[in-house]
Amino acid sequence: MRATPIAVAALAAALLLSACDNGNGGDDGSNGKAAKTGDACTLDGVGVQVGASAAPTAGDSGDVTVTITNNGSKCTLNGFPAVRLQAGDTTSTVPSDKAAKAQKLTLAKNATASFTITYVRGEAGGKQSLAVKTAKFSLPGSSAAHGITWSYGDVALKGGADRPNASVTAFQQAGD
Repeated sequence: MRATPIAVAALAAALLLSACDNGNGGDDGSNGKAAKTGDACTLDGVGVQVGASAAPTAGDSGDVTVTITNNGSKCTLNGFPAVRLQAGDTTSTVPSDKAAKAQKLTLAKNATASFTITYVRGEAGGKQSLAVKTAKFSLPGSSAAHGITWSYGDVALKGGADRPNASVTAFQQAGD
């Protein structure tokens, strides 16, 4: 039985509003320097929330939406987030959604933007599945990464472990 699109959207919105990943995902790359107004957004200057509409069974699609909130001076997002899936010693890069076009977004203090990782769930333990434990993302112009615990099932592969059946959207302005 499949959920209706409205029910899935409502669930995703509820999870987005209630889920928050406050894990220490890694070095923010700032070396303790404060960002100048209008500089690229950095992980040390943003809050991160994660919401998901997980794929229920193998072959189904799921979405993981990451929302960042600018906690400091005005900053800019220019490009796609870099997303990597980690399963043990295997790291796989999630390609950008080919239909999406990145736009330059300027975030004032307390403004939000989000991106979505869309994936096809793989069969648990299957040869064409990646048993992802962590997803890491970095903001455009930065190599610093934030880790997210992946609890949304295995990710299907399109060939080798370096080709997940997944994509990441460009940043979209979120909120009001």
